[in-house]
Amino acid sequence: MQAADLLAELAAGAPRSGVELAARAGVTRAAVWKQIEALRTRGVPIEAGGARGYRLPWPLQLLDAARIRAALPPAVANRLGALEVHWELDSTSSELQRRGAAAPDLAMLLAETQSAGRGRRGRHWLSPPGLNLYLSCVKRFDTGFAALSGLSLAIGVIVLRALTALDVAGAGLKWPNDVLAAAPGQAPGKLAGILVELSGEYQGPCAAVIGIGLNLRLTDALRAQAGQPACDLATLAGGTPPDRNRTATALIAALAEGLGQFEREGFAAFADEYARHDLLRDRALRLSGADGERDGIGAGVDGRGALLLRLPGGEVQRVDSADVTVRRT
Repeated sequence: MQAADLLAELAAGAPRSGVELAARAGVTRAAVWKQIEALRTRGVPIEAGGARGYRLPWPLQLLDAARIRAALPPAVANRLGALEVHWELDSTSSELQRRGAAAPDLAMLLAETQSAGRGRRGRHWLSPPGLNLYLSCVKRFDTGFAALSGLSLAIGVIVLRALTALDVAGAGLKWPNDVLAAAPGQAPGKLAGILVELSGEYQGPCAAVIGIGLNLRLTDALRAQAGQPACDLATLAGGTPPDRNRTATALIAALAEGLGQFEREGFAAFADEYARHDLLRDRALRLSGADGERDGIGAGVDGRGALLLRLPGGEVQRVDSADVTVRRT
């Protein structure tokens, strides 16, 4: 029995005995226990109920490429270069990069789990099986890198559009590539992370591999491992997140439409929406980068997606790259 098969057996949330699971798979109970422990190590909260057997604390939905494609608007489904669901990849973005030119425009890859999920600046992205969404897509552009200014900010807007389609509210955007949200009375935590990696020619053509990790359901143990405040769709949706296949469908549809809009109009088409959801505007900020630390007040972003920081003397500085924290005043 493989971990994927075991998770499928437990997905409904009903208790399943080790004897029953072993018999169905034609393996020993020891083999079942080994896979139970492997899933627990990866962050799946499998409970043991003595004679009642093993169970998940709530049902989960495994990803199904056929269901996702069937739920997409036909015009979107026809534009996709590929739609694949894998049990495990080191990273969905790394897989697309390995494929290089063989990956068609708007190829979408999802994985139930990642062994080496990546965030901004090489940070590790926790990727427990079956709980969240890990998706990457490739978008090819005839233009060069300069025309892609603000792309990561536009992707943040696209993620919020997908959440709106799911009737999920309460999220905002933190420059340059985080989607944050919070339960009432709590500090905002990361709901989704975005990683955009460019390749090709400076003057064009070029390609963007866009990776998105979206938290649907986080356990207390996963929140502790994250090492920073985190939020999930379950929190925003009253305890039960939207179906994972429905969430994947909404995100893929929003990406296909939004990336086409960005290709035609650039960041300008997203600037007003970004401003409405900008969590850093008018906040006291501290920026850390290669040239040290700077304090100031967030003043929005400019037309190419650079952060605007109002310094203590009143001067407004444009910032293209930095780590940003909100200062307590």
